[in-house]
Parts: sequence; structure tokens; C-alpha cells
Amino acid sequence: MTETPEPVDPDQWRTIKAGTASNMLVSTCRALLVYSLSNQRLHTVANPRRTIDAGPWASDNSEKDFGLFRSTDNGNTWQRLTRGLPQRPEVRALTVDPSDPGTVYAATQVGPYRSRDGGESWGSLGLDGLGTTWSVTVHPADSDVLLVGTTDAGVHRSVDGGATWQVLPTIMPMGVCDGGFAPRILRVVLDPSHPYEMYAALEIGGVIRSLDNGHSWSSCNSGLLALAEDDRYKSRLVSDADHEGMMDCHALAISRERPGTLFLACRMGLFRSVDRGESWEDVGINRFSTLTYARDLRVSPHDDRVVLGAFSRAFDGDAGSLYRSDDLGESWQRFDHGLEMDSTLMTVAASPSSDERVWCATRHGQVVGTEDGGETWLSRALPERIKGVWAIACA
Repeated sequence: MTETPEPVDPDQWRTIKAGTASNMLVSTCRALLVYSLSNQRLHTVANPRRTIDAGPWASDNSEKDFGLFRSTDNGNTWQRLTRGLPQRPEVRALTVDPSDPGTVYAATQVGPYRSRDGGESWGSLGLDGLGTTWSVTVHPADSDVLLVGTTDAGVHRSVDGGATWQVLPTIMPMGVCDGGFAPRILRVVLDPSHPYEMYAALEIGGVIRSLDNGHSWSSCNSGLLALAEDDRYKSRLVSDADHEGMMDCHALAISRERPGTLFLACRMGLFRSVDRGESWEDVGINRFSTLTYARDLRVSPHDDRVVLGAFSRAFDGDAGSLYRSDDLGESWQRFDHGLEMDSTLMTVAASPSSDERVWCATRHGQVVGTEDGGETWLSRALPERIKGVWAIACA
């Protein structure tokens, strides 16, 4: 049973409906969705000009501190939304369809969900028995093709928009660390130039790949494990393996500009493979940033040479930064104008509908964005006690 959304001002409600219900206006409905993972909670934000959806799992067990919320006044107040979502939703990821910004996918504790109206209402994609899902990927050229990442290095694929699903024969690669939880797939990417080539990032499990449209899989960890022999890349927090830090993979990115070249964000920094994951090299983000813990990477949907990166001190650090590379990772510049961030920058998103819109979010609930290509920056706060943000997506 779902809760009835709390009422909002009628004028504000009409604005939301115009921006989310009409296909003609979807591209101008500037949706920004965030989820977090602190203690299994979800929330949302919006205003008449820009819709912001946020899904933090708060540390407090109060009923007021989780759910799906919307703000119609730029994040100053929040309205609870629950229509179609499972009770007490635990959302790990939100993905906007790049060809239809009004369509949003959510990875929940009971499988993937979809909204066709910018987050106003949701429906299950029929994998309710799957359990926890950690990522949703939309094929860059065919929105009917969906990939869902799960625990135990699992990937489910649909080629008909979620009507039916198949389990891909992924593997548990060499080097997986025993951290007391099964490795989960936090990101799946397809090479835009060769979309039958796909790669997956596993938390404390490294990287796996398929070069034949998911029919067979192999490990990309040999090069990462070789780097971990160097003391600079040794780190262990939840296991007894010194290579844990190199296996703690958070995000992957690949550009149409350079097929077969992967960028990897992990605990130990930013790494690159120019041979489809056969070998890896350190990009050397420490040449440009004192913050090197890499949490997220995104290639701009408008310029294949532009890469955005989220760098911080640690998973639960006290500072974050957003960097931009205009030459596919050869050099990096601070993009957020040195804006002070209160904690680890967990996630960054580039709008598929505007090349001037970029938003990011910190672990403690600070939402930062630009609507003018980085000339000016906005800083917003999620409601009090809402922390643990993990991801953001903007339309």
C-alpha cells in the first residue's frame, strides 16, 4: 500500500504536471534525481523551473526521514511522493533515458522500477523477486535495451523495454575480496561505438567485460592486480587483501571518441585502459588534485572529449571536488570554481538535454549544480538529517 502524496500549492502542481506529463515539455523539465545509501531511505526535490528528485537514505529510522519527496521551491520545502514505489523504498541508483528525459529508472531493493513522467509515478519492471539492484543502464542507441546490475556480479538484460528479461552469464573474477558482502555491480557501460562490448564495475571485485554482446565474460583484473603490487596502490578496509583498494571499483566511462579506452574510478584514484581492459595505467589525477578518491565519472553527452570526475579524500571524507577534462583525461581542471563541499562528492551528472547543465551531490546531502556551463554554481541542501547521498542524474 502506498501513501497519498501530501498536497502542494495548485499553481506549483500545474507547473509540475506541465513539465512531466507532456512529452512536448519533457526536454524542458529539468529533472535532477539523487539517491543515497546510508540507512535505506529515498527522497526527491523540484521547483517550477527546475525539478530536483533526491533519494537519500537517512540515518534516522523516523518515518519522516525516508520516502520520495519533491520540492517546488528550489529545495526549501519538500513534498512526499510514493506513487507506485515499493513500501520503504531502498533506491541504489536512478538513470534517465538519454533519448527521453521524462523516463527514469530506479534500482530498488525489489528490482528495477520505471517512471515515464519524471518521477511523479512509478511501476515495477517485473523483477520483483530479483532482490537488491544496484545499477540500471540504458543502451545508448536503443532505449528498449536495459541492463540491471545486481549482487553476486549479476547482470539482467531486457531487449523489449522491460517486458521480458534474461540473465547474462557473468563471472566472479579473480581478485574479488571477501568483505563480508557479495560484490555488487555499481556500473555497467557499453562502448558507444561498439555497443556489443560491455563492461561492469564491481565494488571490491574489479572489472569484468563481454566483447560478444553478453554471451561470454572475462576478467579485466590482471592489470589492476599488477598495480596493487606497488605500495602506493595497497589498501584494505573490509578484507585482509592488500589489493582491495584497486578492486574497490565505483564507476566506468567510455567515449565514442576513443573506442576501447576505459576510464575507471576506484578507491585508489583514476585509471585508464587503452586495450579494452587488458592492461591499466594510472591517469595521475594527483597531478591536478590533492583529492584522489574517485567516486564517479561521466562522459559528456554533448562532447565526447569531455569527462567529468568526482574526487574526494575518502568514502566518508570532509571535502569533495568536481573536475573536468576537455581532452579525454590528459589534463584536468577544477570545474566547480573551488566551491566548498561539506563531504565526499559521491556523484556527478551531465544533462542529456542541455550542454550547460551539470549537477553533483555530496554524501552529506549538499547538491551543487550549474545551469550555465560552469560560469556560476548553485549550492542546495537536502532536508535536515538526510545524508548518505550516492548518485544523481539530471535531464
